[in-house]
Amino acid sequence: MPTRIITCTCEGSQSIDADALSRALGVEVAAPCHALCMGNVEAAAAAIGTGDALLCCTQEQRLFEALADELGAEIPGFTDLRDRAGWSDQGADATPKMAALLADALLPASPGKTLDVVSEGLCLILGAPDVALPAAEALKDHLGVTVLLERAEDLPLTRAYDVVVGQLRSATGALGGFSLRIDALQMLQPGGRGGFALSEPRDGGRTECDILLDLRGAAPLFSAHEKREGYLRADPKSPGAVSAAILAASHLTGTFEKPLFVRMEPTICAHSRAEQTGCTRCLDLCPTGAITPAGEHVTVDPMICAGCGACSAACPSGAISYDAPPVDLTMRRVQTLAKTFTEAGGTVPRLLVTTEHGSEMIRLAARFGRGLPADVIPLEVPALNLFGHAEMTAALSAGFASVALVPSPGTDRDALAFQTALTEAIGGPGTAVVLDLTDPEALSEALYTQTAPQPCAKPVRPMGTRRQITRQAARALHPDHGTLPLPEDAPYGAVLVDTQACTLCLSCVSLCPSGALGDNPDRPQLLFQEDACLQCGLCANICPETAITLEPRLDLSDAALSQRVLHEEEPFACIECGALFGVKSTIDRITEKLASHSMFAGGEKLRLIQMCDTCRITAQYHSEDNPFKGPDRPKPRSTDDYLN
Repeated sequence: MPTRIITCTCEGSQSIDADALSRALGVEVAAPCHALCMGNVEAAAAAIGTGDALLCCTQEQRLFEALADELGAEIPGFTDLRDRAGWSDQGADATPKMAALLADALLPASPGKTLDVVSEGLCLILGAPDVALPAAEALKDHLGVTVLLERAEDLPLTRAYDVVVGQLRSATGALGGFSLRIDALQMLQPGGRGGFALSEPRDGGRTECDILLDLRGAAPLFSAHEKREGYLRADPKSPGAVSAAILAASHLTGTFEKPLFVRMEPTICAHSRAEQTGCTRCLDLCPTGAITPAGEHVTVDPMICAGCGACSAACPSGAISYDAPPVDLTMRRVQTLAKTFTEAGGTVPRLLVTTEHGSEMIRLAARFGRGLPADVIPLEVPALNLFGHAEMTAALSAGFASVALVPSPGTDRDALAFQTALTEAIGGPGTAVVLDLTDPEALSEALYTQTAPQPCAKPVRPMGTRRQITRQAARALHPDHGTLPLPEDAPYGAVLVDTQACTLCLSCVSLCPSGALGDNPDRPQLLFQEDACLQCGLCANICPETAITLEPRLDLSDAALSQRVLHEEEPFACIECGALFGVKSTIDRITEKLASHSMFAGGEKLRLIQMCDTCRITAQYHSEDNPFKGPDRPKPRSTDDYLN
């Protein structure tokens, strides 16, 4: 962890109060340099040599990294104060914001988890011969190239690369592991005089490759194709796009590190039980198709996952959680920003969540416009969709008055809109807004003119799972601890039971994945703990009487943490021993319906329905038509019987 912070006024274009920052952070903040990358580069070299410095300049990061390499020292940490705080119309009041940004930069980073992906350079090119064949010529010296043509008359007279003829049926996989099926497949037979011959067409041909270059100009082979690594698609009518795709393909050989974006906990997944489908939130959201059902839970293909984070924000149980960075680190960053800002003298902060796309807009707004207001603290995350309602609610409870999000071109707008709507339902109107802007000046103006609601009166910094954090944060935002109505498909809510239709069969209890529904072993009761309900819908789907409906809401009272009775009835007493079993209304109804049935004539068999398990077996055993009675045992035969 850095213990010394090196700042720079960037030739006097920003003011930095090093003493105030040092008091707020509890670490040494050196007096600001005038030009760290030029006239004060010796100070930068000295700081880098200590191995524990944080340089407040990202614009010249490449220069400082080269300097560290020249000195044989470790590369220092970097953070930006100028564009995010100093260059602003309110830069003179930005000391609390600078302290918050530095505190965030001082947090220990979580090591990322990766998977090695090996590409041997096997490339399959799809497209018309006038585009695909020149691409093969350009790549043949770099990759192992095969061209798939649709017509046999287009065969080139060269063996510099492989050519097959067929119709592509399907494609799966990603970089280093594409699998394709080809119908009417014809292989080249290069022997003989004249043009090359082809084998007989064969359907169902299979092939594998590491790189897939699609120059057909048709619909992409994969959903969210731009996020599928190893799949390069270009418009054949655009020579520039084709050249860029060829260049990109030529570099896709070797061993690559694929980040593992999410972490799975299959045992708490609420997707399915007993072949009944429940929660499908992540399946509905995944743009790449990386998430697929796998029995009672879902599975994530790490090779296809592009790390958008929408599944983590939507998962009601925490079975899928973002891991690059982990959810708890994101929560800690949010709470650190709010805590440091207020302790450094700031009041009513606002959080601005961006990706690299939004950070670039902030840099442009700072350089050419008004910059960010002094109370707006930017937080950059790898993917905007990972910042869901739990993170936003945690930010509000930590002291932020509002949360604004700047989507990038790859952000799932629908998923983001639902998460912000859910946050506003919990935190109140105006607490979560989406600034879908592409003009840096418009972004800056929107933040300067925004009217933020009142922040949380008594900020808290909850810990636990995303569900636990949401509940604790909501209780801080609503001291009356009432019940909040939520949008449809919210992951919190109640189970409502039609007591006139419910027969207490307890099918819902046996399937509930979270244990929200339970029974009483001593009485016919259906119990419910609202805090544990995931609103997965399994109970409603399995109910044979269609007696269950779901109500999205968030009960903040203590009653939601304990079980309550949804439905109960009087138990039936065995007519033989008096033991309590079953439900009286159900047994009475069955008895009434079967009374006129021919198989129950006489009344003796009807009595069996009114007996407990033990008495029923005893009565059947002693009845005339004992179902347990077998045929008479054969008489043993002796040797004398056989001799006679």
